[in-house]
Amino acid sequence: MKTIGLLGGMSWESTALYYKQINEEIKNKLGSLHSAKVVIYSVDFDEIEKLQHSGDWDKTANILTKAAQNIEKASADFLLICTNTMHKVVPQIQTKINIPIVHIADATAKVLQKDNIKKVGLLGTAFTMKEDFYKNIISENFDIEVLVPNEEDIKIIHKIIYEELCLGIVNDDSRKEYLKIIEKLVANGAEGIILGCTEICMLISSKDTDIKLYDTTKIHAIEAVNLALE
Repeated sequence: MKTIGLLGGMSWESTALYYKQINEEIKNKLGSLHSAKVVIYSVDFDEIEKLQHSGDWDKTANILTKAAQNIEKASADFLLICTNTMHKVVPQIQTKINIPIVHIADATAKVLQKDNIKKVGLLGTAFTMKEDFYKNIISENFDIEVLVPNEEDIKIIHKIIYEELCLGIVNDDSRKEYLKIIEKLVANGAEGIILGCTEICMLISSKDTDIKLYDTTKIHAIEAVNLALE
């Protein structure tokens, strides 16, 4: 079994989900008392969040690069960054380490492609929904059209992520807001919805809607297990 490197803490709520889901998947595949070989480096999200919203992505890249180097030194065979948004700086990090980064958008797009999804809605932070670093991987590399909410809905989604979900707060009214936004994306032709922030699965699940949901946290975790057991 290979050793999985997790660069987490963004937020720690979703990193805990990664650890749980990876170990559950290992148990499902191997049984008995098996658990995953994992190295975790968790950063201080308050520092990262302030840099995100001030637009200092170079400094976030420096912080995560140092963390990734420490994970590599701890003998991880490959690396997962346990957040969708910070995949924005994957290119900078990858040049500074020798182990591969398993990109969350690639892992998600493979599942979409397998399900023959041609048009998908994307929920996430404003950075993920509005910028191209994430959407372009899915659209250009996998030929899947990506739909995002309107500007007002982007603000609602972003606010709930940072002011509620990253703090472990799960609010029924916020769930209703997300479901309304999902309905709009479906009305515009979305055949499925990417839960493109690793905390959204805390709020929305398949029991809340009939539309196909793609939980990036779970998809990323399963991809890690498959690679670990190759």
